[in-house]
Amino acid sequence: MLRKFLLIAMLAPATFMSGCKSMANDGGTAKAAAGTMQGEISVSSSEMRSTAREAYIYGFPIVEAYKTLYAQAVDKGGSNYKAPFNQIGNTANVFTPKDTAIITPNSDTPYSFVWMDLRAEPIVLTLPPIEAQRYYSVQLIDLYTHNFAYLGTRATGNKGGNYLIAGPGWTGETPANIQGVIRAESSIAYALYRTQLYDEKDLANVRRIQRGYKVQTLSAFLGAKAPPPAAPISWPAPEPGMTDTPAIFRYLSFMLQFAPTDPSEKDLMARFARTGVGPGLPFDERREPASVQKALADGIADGKAEFAQFKKSKVDTREVSSGDFFGTRAYLKNNYLYRYTGAALGIFGNSAEEANYPAYFVDADGQPLDASAKRYVLHFDKDKLPPADAFWSLTMYDGKSKLLVDNPLNRYLLNSRMLGRLKRDADGGLTFYVQHDSPGKDKESNWLPAPPGPFYAIMRIYMPKPEVASGQWQRPPLKRVD
Repeated sequence: MLRKFLLIAMLAPATFMSGCKSMANDGGTAKAAAGTMQGEISVSSSEMRSTAREAYIYGFPIVEAYKTLYAQAVDKGGSNYKAPFNQIGNTANVFTPKDTAIITPNSDTPYSFVWMDLRAEPIVLTLPPIEAQRYYSVQLIDLYTHNFAYLGTRATGNKGGNYLIAGPGWTGETPANIQGVIRAESSIAYALYRTQLYDEKDLANVRRIQRGYKVQTLSAFLGAKAPPPAAPISWPAPEPGMTDTPAIFRYLSFMLQFAPTDPSEKDLMARFARTGVGPGLPFDERREPASVQKALADGIADGKAEFAQFKKSKVDTREVSSGDFFGTRAYLKNNYLYRYTGAALGIFGNSAEEANYPAYFVDADGQPLDASAKRYVLHFDKDKLPPADAFWSLTMYDGKSKLLVDNPLNRYLLNSRMLGRLKRDADGGLTFYVQHDSPGKDKESNWLPAPPGPFYAIMRIYMPKPEVASGQWQRPPLKRVD
């Protein structure tokens, strides 16, 4: 199969949002309603499939992030809505199984959320002074899901301050009373706050801290006249299966218009454009002939198979760790399979220097975890608990939904703040019981409830000590017991 279509110039975001019409498909030729024609090219089914695989792995994190953006900042009637753009939404309680906007959520630090629209002007994030012993962080994430910077305990300390977040086009000077200027690659960006919660009695303190988090446009911070507003955006509603079908390329093209192409990706974007996918291009898989849709779907299947093999051979065997999957563009070096893996296993994860995530997907014998008929134990030798300068936790997730697990104790994790309530072994070690049914009243203090089926568990080590990165400390295996 050969597909012929017209390659059009990338449309500027303002042009696209102010009324660019959709491409129409006519006998296998895509005709553009706007843009400069640059000639007719042909794409074979094999090239279409290969490029779809590449675009799927590249675009999956971006479109997964869009689901969260839409749920938290656009869908005002939705259960996961937090706040409009450039305003902060605080979650005063820890995450529970009812929270579904983010897969593999962290339940031991209440979140605050800011989706930033940096097109018209920068945003100023103001942080209050926080007691020295409490961990908090502000993770700054661009549309590629790169962690482009951090604020908080590790990065900037607990004394607070004002930090200016600027988009790629800002050329202004640093105002007075700004402790730092941080630039994002994309004109839409995410600030994800984590504030350590000690226990249920500590919720009032966390709420007080969250009230001190302030978000302002630069003009509001300066008390100056605001610049003209950016063009309104018509946000497309997410669709079921949008990251599993060729629909992903439609959403990817939409999102890329808010992220100027990095020089290192010019050739990549040119390859994507040959199939009609790219920043602001009105790609619509629904108007493609069946042969094109099949090539796109086959490419997606190839991408999924590549990830499955990578997970089995590298992730499950711990040859690579969570720290490899999250970070800046410079750190990830455009390794799109790593970025995909991070999004698939737990989007918006921290960079290695902020937190380490030893994961449990298989037991000590390499078998998939399943608590429908199996029980497990996790044992730490004396003085071999996770080494953290802040704190550590172990959280349970349903293997199917990737969400927290409902259970009679309403316990979703075990963490270092609970050590005084956990029972030690006779030799001073610590054993966790990981199973669906109660291990017995005498052991329930150390019970991490699992679903009656597949599961996985994520350990989080905040501000990990050097022995974590060096490999001197290794997480113990999860052992199946009869």
